[in-house]
Amino acid sequence: MTAGSRIVAMGHYQPSRIVTNDDLAKIVDTNDAWIKDRVGIAERRVAETESVADMATFAAEKALAGSGLSAADIDMVVVATCSSMDRCPNVATRVAARLGITAPAAMDVNTACSGFSYALGTADHAIRAGASRNAIVIGAEKLSDVTDWTDRTTAVLFGDGAGAAVVSAVPDGEQAGVGPVLWGSAPERGDVLKIEGWQPYIQQQGQAVFRWATTALAPFALEACERAGVRPQELAAFVPHQANTRIIDGIVKRLGLGPDVVVAKDLVESGNTSAASVPLALSKLVERREVPSGAPVLLFGFGGGLTYAGQVIRCP
Repeated sequence: MTAGSRIVAMGHYQPSRIVTNDDLAKIVDTNDAWIKDRVGIAERRVAETESVADMATFAAEKALAGSGLSAADIDMVVVATCSSMDRCPNVATRVAARLGITAPAAMDVNTACSGFSYALGTADHAIRAGASRNAIVIGAEKLSDVTDWTDRTTAVLFGDGAGAAVVSAVPDGEQAGVGPVLWGSAPERGDVLKIEGWQPYIQQQGQAVFRWATTALAPFALEACERAGVRPQELAAFVPHQANTRIIDGIVKRLGLGPDVVVAKDLVESGNTSAASVPLALSKLVERREVPSGAPVLLFGFGGGLTYAGQVIRCP
C-alpha cells in the first residue's frame, strides 16, 4: 500500500495536417467567424496515416523520456479512447508492445471526453492498492474517422491527437500528487451524444449537451476540489475538457476562479479531441512552463454517456 501517486512527466502528439475554419468552409456551409463565435475553435489537427495506437505511442514515448524511468519500470498502461476502430487487441497492449513494456496490466477505458480523468483515477487506485508502481495513462483519439464531414454541426468541432502522463507511487512521507477522483454520469441522457454502429459517425444534440454542461457540471468540479482539500481560489490552473469556450467560461465563472488562474483553451488550435483533450492541454501547459511545479491543477472531463470525472493534481 502507498499513500498515493503523482504525475511525474507529460507528453503529447498531434498530426502535422492543420485544417482551418476556412478549409471547412469549402466543404460545408459555415465560416470562420461563425465557428469562432459559437465554439471558439480556429483550427484542428487531422491524422492522415496515424492510428489511435500510433498517436498514443508517440505521446507515451515523450512522457516516458521525461520521467527518468524506462520501459522496464512500467507495470500498467491505461488508454482512454472512444475512437479506436479495432476492438481487439486493445490500444493499451499495442502501446506496451511498441514501447517494449513487459507484462503490464493493459486496459482501454471508454467514457468518451471524460476518459483521461477516469483512466488517471483507475491508475491512481491501482497504485494506492499496491497493484501498480509506475503507470502510463494516455488519452488518444482519431475522431476524424468518425466525423461526418458533410454535417456542418459536427464537422467543425473535432480533431485528432494524444496526451500521456507517467504516474508513479509517491515515496513514503511525501504528499500525494493525484487527488481523489470525482466521477459519475447521467446515463438516462446518454443518447444526446453518441457514436453507434459498425460504420459510425458522431451524432450530437448540441443544445442539449450545452445546457447540461453549463448548468450541471460546476458543482461536480467543485466537489473534486473539496475531496482534494483545495479551495477553487487556491488553484493555479484549470484544465477542462476542450469542448467549447462558452462552456469553459461558464464553469470558470461558477467556480469563482480569479484572473490569476491559468485556464487551458487548447481547443482554439486543436479542436475537441475528446479523451485526448485534457492531457493534451495539460502537457502543453507543462511544456511551456505556464504552471509552477507542484501547484494545484483541477482536471475535469465531461461528455458522451453523459459522463464526467475530475481530480486535482499537482503539476509535474
